[in-house]
Amino acid sequence: MIVRLPASLVAHRSERPVAAVPRPVVAILAVALAAQLAWHGLRPEANVEMRDLPAVPSETAFRLPALGEEPAAARMFMLWLQAFDYQPGISVPFARLDYERLAGWLDRILSLDPRSGYPLLSAARVYSQVPDEARQRRMVAFVREKFTEDPAGRWRWMAHAVYVAKHRLKDLDLALELARELRVATKPDEAPGWARQMELFVLEDMGDVEGARILLGGLIESGAITDPNEIRFLLERLGR
Repeated sequence: MIVRLPASLVAHRSERPVAAVPRPVVAILAVALAAQLAWHGLRPEANVEMRDLPAVPSETAFRLPALGEEPAAARMFMLWLQAFDYQPGISVPFARLDYERLAGWLDRILSLDPRSGYPLLSAARVYSQVPDEARQRRMVAFVREKFTEDPAGRWRWMAHAVYVAKHRLKDLDLALELARELRVATKPDEAPGWARQMELFVLEDMGDVEGARILLGGLIESGAITDPNEIRFLLERLGR
């Protein structure tokens, strides 16, 4: 069955052909479109320039915004520092940063909250990953310097520095120095055995097995290593 709607309910729409549009209106639209295209084409490119890290402010000026909340201010400054490589219209590679200034900022931030590992973590695990030996060494030197101020609280970052020297810099002499400092500056109850024994493994990598054996004997005799399973593992490894 076909239902026919009343003519009054059927919507009628009248359409006008383009030719019916007055020519002056068409001309105005064409001129406006051409002007817009020309403006976009002639507009100069955005001036994108990399900004350098600013100079590190004095300690007094640095502590002023903290208003007594040094740990919170330290976290705020670290967030700002780690976001510095994302500048308007450009992503700045770490290798383009001034690492002397970077070390200065990390040092100043650490002074606000000495118990925080954030600046040392960033130095050892973030900024040291650049494919630039000089910059890698600068971060290792920073971690090494700060480790001496609190060996018991910062041994883990020194262990990371040993890793960077050994695996990224391929500098076994430096790795040995760092590992030895880590062992000498910490006590068995301040750092885990694997960290204090890194010197053994660096000596092994250097081919100085006899030196590693002498060191291991000294560690056992001094009571620095007491676990029988750990001693057996180290002796078997040196034997191989």
